[in-house]
Amino acid sequence: MNKTQSDRQHAHIASYYAAMQRPRALLGSLAGKVEAQVTIVGGGLAGLTAALELARRGHSVILLEAERIGWGASGRSGGFVSPGFAENIGAIERRVGAATAKQLHALSVRGVDYVENTIIAAGRSDIIGGRGWLHVSRSAKTGKLRAWRDQMVHAYGADMVFLEGGPLQSILKTDRYRAAVADQMPFHIDPLAYAELLLQLCLENGVCVFEGTRVNDIGRNGAAFVLNTRLGQVLSPNVVVATSAYGGPVRQIERSILPVATYVVASSPGGGRLADVIGYRGCIADQRRAGDYYRLVEDEKGLRLLWGGRITTRRSEPAQLAHMLLKDIRDVYPQLDGLSIEYSWSGLMGYARHKMPVIGEISSGLFALTGFGGHGLNTTAAGALVIADALNGDRSALELFGSYRAVWGGGALGRFATQLEYERLRLIDAIDEL
Repeated sequence: MNKTQSDRQHAHIASYYAAMQRPRALLGSLAGKVEAQVTIVGGGLAGLTAALELARRGHSVILLEAERIGWGASGRSGGFVSPGFAENIGAIERRVGAATAKQLHALSVRGVDYVENTIIAAGRSDIIGGRGWLHVSRSAKTGKLRAWRDQMVHAYGADMVFLEGGPLQSILKTDRYRAAVADQMPFHIDPLAYAELLLQLCLENGVCVFEGTRVNDIGRNGAAFVLNTRLGQVLSPNVVVATSAYGGPVRQIERSILPVATYVVASSPGGGRLADVIGYRGCIADQRRAGDYYRLVEDEKGLRLLWGGRITTRRSEPAQLAHMLLKDIRDVYPQLDGLSIEYSWSGLMGYARHKMPVIGEISSGLFALTGFGGHGLNTTAAGALVIADALNGDRSALELFGSYRAVWGGGALGRFATQLEYERLRLIDAIDEL
């Protein structure tokens, strides 16, 4: 296969983010036998950050990516960077206690800070598209939203403001939303541009990165792991598997992750009309259990609406994806009736049954860094720092995830149960809005 064919075979999905990227030739595939102190499997944000931080700590690092950097969920997400996890804070407290929950939340904040500091230090503030997050509610029952805001402010130190009525409708021109909480810490980014930035930093720090290099299996040879690819082999005493929902070579890790698809569209440039209707440049997401998430993005052609929503455990992309999400947009903002969709794509989020990341040592020297549940822009960074610290001798943060191990996700039955749960939550949301 020549270079052009290889680039085409491992091309990014046709997303808005990919269209905004300057084309880059695929990095070379692994051929022959190599060795490193640490081998990272997976070139998403988790794997890239782990590779970068381990290299900065003096380890020799090889990163193997089956497709190309940021090809999976890392380069397809909604782009929201915020503290917290896929699991809600109340459930975390019930499982591990308030003290450990606060430590875990602090780690998630560390992840937010890491992403921002990395972008700013590299002089790439253009990757950041807007700041703040509006958590909007369609329900007139605002008690739970107020209680959550109070808990996050008083117990976790968040900077949040409650909005309703006129102040909210002056920002978002819709009668769908009854109340909102404005969180000042989050921001949104172009996730694929951030992945490419991490790649650049990895290469500058001596990480050997191979694209188009799928790991077929991992075995043992004495103290070292042996990672076999189509044309090469890596020997390494430490391996970090960061492959998430797109599959990987370690069955215990792979079977613990449920792949859940979500969908995103980006509109054609909407100009002043979009700005008049959506007067907020940060992240926006409704508090429904199966809600929409969206933001305004701007490029040289103008202002666009990037909108995500709906989930399914089916891997195939629905034929009417753009039409389906456009209907959701018009349901909230009927003023945007003439808006058209230019890009539409799907991505797979990796969920563990407990809805927390799987970050831990599976066996001596073999680490999992996966299962971020659609909340990965901060937690991939936080998890990578945890792994880097552990491989440098500090396992204190790693131990915080001891209650969230790699457990079987249920296979096909688990996916069916997840789909049923999604439909149940949609029904509850509909009842709450009555």
